[in-house]
Amino acid sequence: MPLGLAAAALVLTLSACSKPAPVADAPREVVILQPQERDGGQPLHLPAEVQSRYVTSMSFRVAGQLVERRVHLGDVVRKGQVLARLDPSDADQNAASARAELASARQHLDAAEKQLQRDTAQAREQLISAQQLEQSQDARAAALAQFQAAQARASVAGNQRDYTTLVAQHDGVISAEQANTGDVLNPGQPVYSLAWSGAVDVVTDVADRQLAGLQPGQPATVTLAALPGKTFKGKVREVSPAADLQSRTYRVKVTLEQPDASVRLGMTGDVVITPELKSGQAKVLLLPATALFHQGGKPAVWIVSGEGKLELRPVTVSAYGERSISLSQGVAAADKVVVQGVHTLTAGEKVKPVAPLHAEDFAL
Repeated sequence: MPLGLAAAALVLTLSACSKPAPVADAPREVVILQPQERDGGQPLHLPAEVQSRYVTSMSFRVAGQLVERRVHLGDVVRKGQVLARLDPSDADQNAASARAELASARQHLDAAEKQLQRDTAQAREQLISAQQLEQSQDARAAALAQFQAAQARASVAGNQRDYTTLVAQHDGVISAEQANTGDVLNPGQPVYSLAWSGAVDVVTDVADRQLAGLQPGQPATVTLAALPGKTFKGKVREVSPAADLQSRTYRVKVTLEQPDASVRLGMTGDVVITPELKSGQAKVLLLPATALFHQGGKPAVWIVSGEGKLELRPVTVSAYGERSISLSQGVAAADKVVVQGVHTLTAGEKVKPVAPLHAEDFAL
């Protein structure tokens, strides 16, 4: 083999046996955000419903069979309007009997008074004994007592007859029907629920972890799906002191500062309430909920250090929101916190922090 060809073959052989130089892996990109500092607690975004401030259970005060219903669910009623009736037959007979007893008692009283007048005049002339006058006085007193008792029974019987008619005591809307025509009802058994016209509340429920900082008087903002583009300002009027036995949530009622006729009962929407910090309570830092990681069952977040390495840092969560969390300890406002893909990271890993491509996806 010629010398030149041998040299070329040797070069090719040596180059085939050598390994290429390793290429360093590029740091993984991670999406980071800095915590937002807030003076107050984390805003609560809650579903809400417009309800009447006062709802009355409408019922008869006497027992009987329901023979007529004049209004139905959703009907608007006025004060004094007849809503329903019971069968009045027994009540009418009782009232008639009581009136007859009253008339009889009145006649006995009139007769006793006339006898007393005659005996009093004769006693002055000493034509009858003092004992006979006393008997006339006693008979008149007994007749008066019987008359008063019959008068009271007649009044009660008349009331019982009137109670067979159910009358609205306030203007409002029928919000529930709880009895059907033909039902035999007991006294006090609900027939309707009447939501009063006028003052309304925007009602929502909060979990126990969202209760901290909520108190009457705090400002709130209300938006309703049926009234797009409108925002109503309100204040927290009432925070339930006890949780509901079934849902274990606390009822919160917000009253609107400026009542609006367009706000109707039953409308649904959202209410935003910002809990106030208690005296001496530190400010909180807000982060997207996607930043939260758990280590051994305890909350933590991933921090990108100055050298570009990942550090898992335990934190204290003061409140959980729908899309965000409030942290009271563990991070500072200047920290770079990983907010995406936190379950795929490793402590000490070299990373390259980048800003979110769509910042609105992490809006707080």
